[in-house]
Amino acid sequence: MRKNILSIALLGSFLFGCEDFLQEDLQGNYSNATFYQTEDHAELALTGIYNAVSFSDVRNHLWVFGDVASDDAVKGGQSGDQNDIQFIDDFTYQPSNAYLNNIWKHYYEGITRANYLLASLPDIDMDAERKGEIQGEALFLRSYFYFHLVNIFGEVPLKLLPPLTSNQIHVPLSSVETIYAQIDEDLETAASILPVSASGRVTSGAAWGLLAKCRLFQGNYQGSLDAITELESAGSYALTSLYTDNFTLGNQDNSETVFAIRHLTGMSPKLGSYLNQYFAPQPENGYFFNSPTQDFVDEFEETGEAVVDPRLDYSVGREGTKWLNGEDFVPTWSPTGFISKKHLQPLAEVPKGTKGDGGLNYVYMRYAEVLLMKAEALNELGRGSEALAPLNAVRQRARESYLHDEDLTGFGALPAGLLPAVTTTDTNQLREAIRHERRVELGLEFHRYYDLMRYGKTAAEAALSATTDFSYEANRYFLLPLAETDINQAIN
Repeated sequence: MRKNILSIALLGSFLFGCEDFLQEDLQGNYSNATFYQTEDHAELALTGIYNAVSFSDVRNHLWVFGDVASDDAVKGGQSGDQNDIQFIDDFTYQPSNAYLNNIWKHYYEGITRANYLLASLPDIDMDAERKGEIQGEALFLRSYFYFHLVNIFGEVPLKLLPPLTSNQIHVPLSSVETIYAQIDEDLETAASILPVSASGRVTSGAAWGLLAKCRLFQGNYQGSLDAITELESAGSYALTSLYTDNFTLGNQDNSETVFAIRHLTGMSPKLGSYLNQYFAPQPENGYFFNSPTQDFVDEFEETGEAVVDPRLDYSVGREGTKWLNGEDFVPTWSPTGFISKKHLQPLAEVPKGTKGDGGLNYVYMRYAEVLLMKAEALNELGRGSEALAPLNAVRQRARESYLHDEDLTGFGALPAGLLPAVTTTDTNQLREAIRHERRVELGLEFHRYYDLMRYGKTAAEAALSATTDFSYEANRYFLLPLAETDINQAIN
């Protein structure tokens, strides 16, 4: 995606207050009356939207709702630190929970910035082609925010205009179906005007990929396949030879990246990823949140000779293995004994003193996920024999790590019996195989909780109710933040 250059905290501020507040002049270099006038203004406003998706701001707690709420991770960290995460982990939270409020406010801030730009863009005199691309990028990013909000909270206010009047501020809840319909419409428009290739920016492939995912989540399997066909027709995407190339500095923006959120170290204002500190081990000045569970570790396949799926040690730090800096990993301070690795960098890249300024991209969608979505859609349409090819392509790449990673014991030869090709075409058995593959392939990338919820009551409660207070009827969606229900007069 586009490089973040400047944070625009004043643009499109999310307004909660009364009419007196709305009449106050904005403080800063620009007001709405003087901004959105030139091409430079449009680019600057777009950068502000991109900033809202990054993890340079600690209010972006997507990992709490994607991983910690699931069976893949627990809060981690010191006992008593950030208890509001623990309440979400246990499903004992209250509507006043700070993490509910933070992600709501942060993502609606992004939506508001997008709405200001989309409303103003038609009147800006600028290159027509670039204007269309900016429109597509803003529509995509607004859709990205709404996709997360609708999966976390269910019914939410659908805001499509800048908050300039009371009716545009106090917006009632829209149904999940209505939210998805708007996302579908916006992503189709975005895909039609975005370029196939754009260095550091949202592309048409990203729009098709997110559209495929939204349709899959709604059970529109043919529609999902149609979007995947459009994505693949560009010929731009392929699995990398080595799984870890998606999570190491210097290998980013590769052929597998469909949509990634960029971070830059050493910038002012700060544009690096705080995840590098929040998930890191305590000896590295880290907080070791989002600690993987034993249940997640046990999900990875192992041969009779105890050769484990290499994706496990690419994803998780565990006893008996080497850590990122080359030392033995001995997590005596970790509540589970494990650490999430995918969002971390070695000290040679980010030292202890600047640990929260990581440079790794957050890769939201990889081509591996597209292949697994394709396999799922085909299987649900009764085309199991066709679903095997994309599913097994993902397993083959993982298996063939032994042909590409010199650090693996036994490098140069494929271990016998490791990750064999799936052959069943029974719909139920293949469904479980695909769900298993999503969990291990995409683990700790903030997707698991959404998957459990869309799988339904049986799968969700089997995964969560044994160790938490989770009930599908009560906890399918998180409660709306108290700060919003107190102020938004349309949902009281």
